[in-house]
Amino acid sequence: MASIKKYSSKGQTKWKIRILVGRDELTGKQKVKTKQGFKSKKAAQLAVLELESSSCLNTSKTSLNSPVTTSSITFKQVYLEWFKLYQNTVKESTWIKTKEIFKLHILPILGNRKLNTITDVLCQKAVNHWYDERYTKFKVWINNVSRIFKFAKRKHIISLNPVENILIPKRTNVRTMTNNYYDKEELKQFLDCLYDLDDYQAYAFFRLLAFSGLRKGEALALYWKDINFSQKIVSVTKTQSRGVNGINVQTPKTYESNRNVFLDTKTINILKKWKKCQSLKLKQLGYSYSTSQLIFSNTRNTMLQPVKPTLWLKRVTENYNLKHITTHGFRHTYATLAFESGLSVKQVQLQLGHRDIQTTLDIYTAVTNKQKNEIADKFSAYVNF
Repeated sequence: MASIKKYSSKGQTKWKIRILVGRDELTGKQKVKTKQGFKSKKAAQLAVLELESSSCLNTSKTSLNSPVTTSSITFKQVYLEWFKLYQNTVKESTWIKTKEIFKLHILPILGNRKLNTITDVLCQKAVNHWYDERYTKFKVWINNVSRIFKFAKRKHIISLNPVENILIPKRTNVRTMTNNYYDKEELKQFLDCLYDLDDYQAYAFFRLLAFSGLRKGEALALYWKDINFSQKIVSVTKTQSRGVNGINVQTPKTYESNRNVFLDTKTINILKKWKKCQSLKLKQLGYSYSTSQLIFSNTRNTMLQPVKPTLWLKRVTENYNLKHITTHGFRHTYATLAFESGLSVKQVQLQLGHRDIQTTLDIYTAVTNKQKNEIADKFSAYVNF
């Protein structure tokens, strides 16, 4: 059994763990391991996972190393033991996705096989199958398979990880996301067409995404009380996610995603207008307007399904024959136009809530490369002879 506690050291919040690792063979007293100084709760949880794995190994080393026991252990058995520990180290929405990957794609192939009979040849066949079926996330599945074998190695069930010997196919014609954004003219055309469809909620939603860089889930989880209209600031403290019981709200993707996002005056005015429209619609539907009102809601005045923005997007792009991008593409649109407008890398990083500045720099590099390619044409157009 393990405990994780928060404490303060030199004005900083840190975490410590205490875990029971068995009993002393001579005294019969419980043996306890403690560690502290972790900078986050997640880091402490991962340390618990490692210590519990080591503890399981030490207390059951004899049985696991016996030929009868190890030869009967299946991939699924190890996965289930690993998953119980993994589940406590990530958000609910993350482990639900991981569980679904194993259920639909990994366990049907490897689940009932004895772990010590799974070879690199078999793993290679599985990878080739996923590749041939054109699954775009097959590399994620490979990493998940490898996690199980690494876990089994730590427990001395196996000595080798067969995934380490496989070759990962490279797809040469995968659709890239490099064009998954609108330029200035394309964005204006999209918003004009969307406005023409007479769905002001959809218009306000995509205007907010394109002029703030918010993630879809962050926007769908917003309440009116999250916006300071006088200071033109949106406070991002939560995001929409899928849980066991359907849609729920959880903390943002990363610590840096908790942030204040600045809005322009026109976007603020569009949101004010939507707030009035929404209030009238809710009254017509019989709902009272409270201080804890979602900015974007359905006819039952509950949170919109994650697919709703995609349906809005599909409707306008198909009706007006516009370039199709994903909902996430509006975040990329904001970043691209922000750099073109002259904002610094640090300013864009803070607005987008990127943990790693390299993520922001990758977009900046793409923008500056595009500008470099226009140097000759701009010069020629200016000189004009």
